[in-house]
Amino acid sequence: MNDTIKLPEDCTDMRDVRRGVDATDRELMKLLERRFGYMRAAARIKTDRNVVRDEARKQEVIRNARDEAEVAGLPSDAIATLWGDLVETSIAYELQEWDRLRS
Repeated sequence: MNDTIKLPEDCTDMRDVRRGVDATDRELMKLLERRFGYMRAAARIKTDRNVVRDEARKQEVIRNARDEAEVAGLPSDAIATLWGDLVETSIAYELQEWDRLRS
């Protein structure tokens, strides 16, 4: 079996597409692992639990994602919603880690 991943424009059948999607999902998971590693670092570095939630930073991250999505021709409103969920999940994780590190 050929497990070569093709770029989207080179896909010729749904098997190619599915392999590409699965490979991309694995790459995204690795990136999420790194992103959440930064949340662990933030939890370690921040000395005050009350500064974990930073609404201005949250809005900046979502705005950046929306802008990048627009440039890439992606559905920017949906991407902004997705990023909002990602940031909220990251905040919850950072709070959990902050508490764990200090228990």
